[in-house]
Amino acid sequence: MKTQLAFATAGLVLVAACADSGANYQPILDGTPTVAYRADLAACQTLARNQNQFDQDTMAATVLGAGVGAALGEADGGDALGGAVAGALAGGVSSAVDASERREAIVVECLRGRGHRVVG
Repeated sequence: MKTQLAFATAGLVLVAACADSGANYQPILDGTPTVAYRADLAACQTLARNQNQFDQDTMAATVLGAGVGAALGEADGGDALGGAVAGALAGGVSSAVDASERREAIVVECLRGRGHRVVG
């Protein structure tokens, strides 16, 4: 049981650490950055970071994963706690990666909308 709790704690720390990774994205430009680029990048990163619905989606996926994992763990061999931990990690990590990618896309599109030639 202590091992499962340690894995759960480590997984939640990992999910939390990834939360803003997409918002900190430094895109590749086609050409030399303009004078306004640094200010625009900071504004676009802030916009991406402030999309709190992604964090709520990640929490919901973690809870849903825990529920499904607990049910499957209980049905498979009576280890509901182990299933809940595995399900929470799977749901949380998957959703955190998706949120990071969505925040990265916001940074890219925001910069493009401000006239910067972002290629990736």
